[in-house]
Amino acid sequence: MTASAVPAAGIVKTRREIRRARVLGIVYLLLALAVLFVFAIGTEGDATFELARPDDRFGIPALSLPAAGFAYVVVALLVAAATMQLLRGFGRWTNIVLAGLLLLVVFSFLTWAAAGTSLSLVGMLRTSLSLGVPIALGSLSGVLCERVAVINIAIEGMLLSGAFVGALIGSVLGSWVGLVAATLSGVFLAWILAVLAIRYRVDQIIVGVVLNIFVMGLTAFLATQIMEPNPHLNSADVFGDIGIPLLKDIPFVGPILFDQNLFVYALYILTAALAFGLYRTRWGLRARAVGEHPKAADTLGIGVNRLRYLNVLMGGAVAGFGGAFFTLGSVGRFDDNMSAGRGFIALAAMIFGRWHPVGAVAGALLFGFSDALRIRISLVRPIPSEFLAMAPYLVTIIVVAGVIGRARPPAADGQPYIKE
Repeated sequence: MTASAVPAAGIVKTRREIRRARVLGIVYLLLALAVLFVFAIGTEGDATFELARPDDRFGIPALSLPAAGFAYVVVALLVAAATMQLLRGFGRWTNIVLAGLLLLVVFSFLTWAAAGTSLSLVGMLRTSLSLGVPIALGSLSGVLCERVAVINIAIEGMLLSGAFVGALIGSVLGSWVGLVAATLSGVFLAWILAVLAIRYRVDQIIVGVVLNIFVMGLTAFLATQIMEPNPHLNSADVFGDIGIPLLKDIPFVGPILFDQNLFVYALYILTAALAFGLYRTRWGLRARAVGEHPKAADTLGIGVNRLRYLNVLMGGAVAGFGGAFFTLGSVGRFDDNMSAGRGFIALAAMIFGRWHPVGAVAGALLFGFSDALRIRISLVRPIPSEFLAMAPYLVTIIVVAGVIGRARPPAADGQPYIKE
């Protein structure tokens, strides 16, 4: 049922939109109060943001902002947005306005943290991208699986197995072989998930949880029994950064996007390929049909379960590859539970992105940014480390709670298909 409609474009019309507009209006007011009392009142000095690295060919002058002044501007914008939201809403621009205001609040936090000192914005964004890579690859794995209606809770286990196998095999046979082995470990776990969930129709969530617990225990045991007595089996070479000529010299953007390692460039390619494949190819059309209405897809001659097997195995390969980042793309050694819940955050990023590859990666980079924020801010402000450590998980809770809007999964998500 709809409320009385106002003909002007952009006006909130449905009861759900009216309710959400009111909630967001209250949220904006609360954010305005928080920014006012925490970031504005009592803050002194200018915040300086470095927009280039010392060795960059084309440097950009540092940006200096009055911390308190910028916070007051953000407060005024939040109050104005809250007033507009409570009176008539922003219609289809609601999510864009929400994203913009949250970005301003985060930047206000940065100016408060860097007041009286300097902060390398390029370095923090490079770190954000790097930290977001395994989450992004895990979220792409989730998109591949859930687009054909298979819930992959086992992303965490696949990431962890990829990290362990990559470190072990990479230490013995080289990083490239370790990378292939890590990818295959994800495929193996995906095969177990597919057989149990598709052929034997075991509850998909239970299978995923069991696989996660199994991998967590197995890798911890093998690390203790094999790697600790033999340190040379846990010292793989790390893939270094590869700067793309000309592109890496683009001011500000170049060092962030085009002076990264193999995993970052693979993420670019996989995101573009998956977005194109799902929406511009026959395979993508069939995969989405299987996820929405498997019975109708079957009547059209599409092999529902065969396509589910294919997508789940591809999802496992992407997750195993992403897990190798923890070792072969970062520190070169394996530590117990080093994925630290990134697989579950990847699921939240997938929901944030509404099961679209580009949206899922954008959500993953948001979580990577919150993690990088924790690392950088701890160096310039005496904020309790426990508070900063929970930032990525707070973002996860906010996303899953639906503040960004209700997301609809594929209609047949989690439902086994029995051919009649």
